[in-house]
Amino acid sequence: MQNRTFLEYFILYFKGILMGTANKVPGVSGGMVALVTGFYEELIYSFQKINAKAFGLWRKRGFKAFAQYTNLKFLAAVNLGSASAYFTISLLLDYFIRNFPLMVWSTFFGMIIGSIIYVRKDVQNWSLKTITFCLLGAIIGLAISFMDPMTQNEALWFVFLCGIISVSGMALPGFSGSFILILIGNYTLLLVDAVNNLLKAIVSLVTFNWSFFEVPHHMHLLYVVAIFTLGATIGLIIFSNIIGYLLKKFHDSVIATLIGFIIGSLGAAWPWRIEKSHIREDGVKVIESYERFLPDLSQEENWLSIGFIILGIFIILIFDHYDRKRKGIRTLI
Repeated sequence: MQNRTFLEYFILYFKGILMGTANKVPGVSGGMVALVTGFYEELIYSFQKINAKAFGLWRKRGFKAFAQYTNLKFLAAVNLGSASAYFTISLLLDYFIRNFPLMVWSTFFGMIIGSIIYVRKDVQNWSLKTITFCLLGAIIGLAISFMDPMTQNEALWFVFLCGIISVSGMALPGFSGSFILILIGNYTLLLVDAVNNLLKAIVSLVTFNWSFFEVPHHMHLLYVVAIFTLGATIGLIIFSNIIGYLLKKFHDSVIATLIGFIIGSLGAAWPWRIEKSHIREDGVKVIESYERFLPDLSQEENWLSIGFIILGIFIILIFDHYDRKRKGIRTLI
């Protein structure tokens, strides 16, 4: 566990906001943000320590020992930021995606390309083995990107399973948890309806509006949030233990595979696409599928979107520049 200042924890909180925002955007991975901003491995190893030994320490030596062993301050800063994103910056991002989709997706597409350039340095030895794992990850990622979505399922056991699956976006850079929720049909239920209902529940508690909790549908969505959160927590612990073990034993192969996943996610974030969806009676848009196409370079807006792709790449290369400058390594820019 690192000793950090208040400012360093605030920066972690902000990085958590970025990760949470990415987790909500279909095609973008929160784990990729963690990897690029430099706290991915600490996140994995910290969640890995939430185990029987940790609770044994709590029972024998108190909460302070539990907090130190699990790096709880770090986890709290990152996850509080991630949760805050759903009620803050991600709402602003939703607005830009609705009104300027091509520009936003072009920027994300560029950031994913930049992330591939950035993360490649974490593989110490590129060999036939690591290249093979990278290609395998890319094939899996692309296959997932082009799958057809399922229909919505509100059964609580399936919601619990969705929670476990959705955290793949945090544990596996390149796997977008929100995009996977679209594929299994529950994105609108879990990241739109349930989140909006939770916000309304919090406002109702603060304003003492108890009538909100008398509506069966509202309570059902609160149960959905609770079950989804439980599944996500358990899934993150499971994924973290698996990835943490593999990172220690096969570091280069794991990172190469994750780079492959990021390459594969380019299919999900492809800017030029037609979104097939329908609007419900309450005004909420339900995504059904995507139809991708190649850009017509005779149109000015497509050249503008290419400019935004370059901007996205540049944003990530700035991280690379300062990271290498901090370590005294020759930079790309």
